[in-house]
Amino acid sequence: MGHAGIKTVILLAFILAVGFLMIILSCALWGNWLPILVALIFVLAPLPNWLFSHCGGDDFTTDYEGSGPIDLGRFLTSTVVMTGFALPLVLAHSEIIRPGACAMSIIGGSLVYGTILAYSATFKEEDSDYD
Repeated sequence: MGHAGIKTVILLAFILAVGFLMIILSCALWGNWLPILVALIFVLAPLPNWLFSHCGGDDFTTDYEGSGPIDLGRFLTSTVVMTGFALPLVLAHSEIIRPGACAMSIIGGSLVYGTILAYSATFKEEDSDYD
């Protein structure tokens, strides 16, 4: 990992820390710890994609670029991500949490999930045919 890779890791770690700080502050400032579920949801969101990413089709299919398991993993990931955005909104609408806590947890969760996506896209290893 070069000099640019270390700077990228430091930047992503800082953004991840800010995201978790916003989620924890959304809980602590208003005395309700339900928005902490957003952190758990966004941390677990890439799990289906990761689990189903190696279940690709064979090399001989030319009609369709994707496969069933990969599409299922993407669907489950998008469902979990939408739950992470919708849960604070539902809790704020039902007046279980304050609107400020809702906004902070959504922004913090977006930073956490965005950091996970940026890290995986930055340091993704390409498969080589010659390994």
